[in-house]
Amino acid sequence: MTTQQADSATCPVTGARFSADSPEIATDFDVHSPAVADVAYERYAAMRAERPVAHSDLYGGHYVLTRYEDIHDVCRNPGVFSSESVNVPGSIGQDGPMIPIEVDPPDHTTYRQIITPLFSPKRMRAMEDHILEIVTELLDAMEGKEQVDFLNDFAKPLPTRVFLAMMGWPQEHAEQFHEWVDVIVLGVPGASEEEAMEARMGAAMQVYAYFAEMMDERDEQDVPEDDITQILLDGSFGDRDLTQFEILNILFLLLIAGLDTVKGALCHSVIYLAEHADQRHQLAEDPDVIPAAVEELLRYESAVIPARVVKEDVVVGDVQLRAGDKILIPFGAANRDPEVFEEPDEVDFTREPNPHLAFGAGPHRCVGSHLGRLELRIAFEELHRRFPDYRLDPDRPPVRHMSQIKGVASLHLLLGPA
Repeated sequence: MTTQQADSATCPVTGARFSADSPEIATDFDVHSPAVADVAYERYAAMRAERPVAHSDLYGGHYVLTRYEDIHDVCRNPGVFSSESVNVPGSIGQDGPMIPIEVDPPDHTTYRQIITPLFSPKRMRAMEDHILEIVTELLDAMEGKEQVDFLNDFAKPLPTRVFLAMMGWPQEHAEQFHEWVDVIVLGVPGASEEEAMEARMGAAMQVYAYFAEMMDERDEQDVPEDDITQILLDGSFGDRDLTQFEILNILFLLLIAGLDTVKGALCHSVIYLAEHADQRHQLAEDPDVIPAAVEELLRYESAVIPARVVKEDVVVGDVQLRAGDKILIPFGAANRDPEVFEEPDEVDFTREPNPHLAFGAGPHRCVGSHLGRLELRIAFEELHRRFPDYRLDPDRPPVRHMSQIKGVASLHLLLGPA
């Protein structure tokens, strides 16, 4: 363990050398700055070497952790490191806590028991043929083109259409969901923090209104017994029914977690593979490698950068944290830690073991990990079977963005052989 609980009312804990106002641990790292997007891993490495528990005054003040062991410990210790607020700043426009990710045990456990069966391996396997149909349709539309906008032609619509199919909602609403999620996750590029938050809240309210409409429609229709919206409407928390408020915030989380994370993983992976022809052709020639490749590419570029709230005074490394402090725990930083991963900045499809934290750890480990892996596996299989020679368009290089889901804002590919 690298954390020690402290009784700050009596005496300092041995080993705590620094605190929030110590200049030695100050950092200007900004999780929302476009300037960080292309150098995030270099910044993580520098902080890990020099100040693995760093402090920023941005967004009201927060810490940034970069060691695997520290981040892993935080994930597994919700009693000290609460998930009551996983964003910096504290909201992306949602009306109340996103359930269950912003709820701590024991209530979190009850919510997970409701949601986990919706993403069981059996249920995901039943979706495999439909996901393949969506992938095939999207790739069919790319056939015969020399150049494609991979982000908008494939990476955005795939997880959105899968989400809508899971929910039993109209596929023609996909584009509207793209617009809402982009605003909620990214705000308004170039706008002030206040303007960005106003835009996020406006988009989130439209999302809630859509969800409420879908819930109302379920009351008027005969729906399959495995319909997720209906399952939630029929769900209970202990001895009471789930409230509309709870259902809306569960759906809000499923939307954000299901769309932007898969979109980011697809784009980050394709950028890497477009630049590394040998490994790209390996996937085309030996599809059996793809499941391991998915895990390694998730480790290499882990998009999620969640936050936690410190609930009681604690020492992490040699830094004194106080109750109420906010900390960022970038999974990408943990997954490039050389103390855990040999040659962490290299992609190795034979890496074993591969204890990456792309899906988190502990009680809040991503409930949709089975679905995410399934979407990525099918996408990689079909993409590399049909377009094994894709490469980046040199006239339009990829543009990455930062946020608490690190992603890609533009990705253009050339499909034919060089």
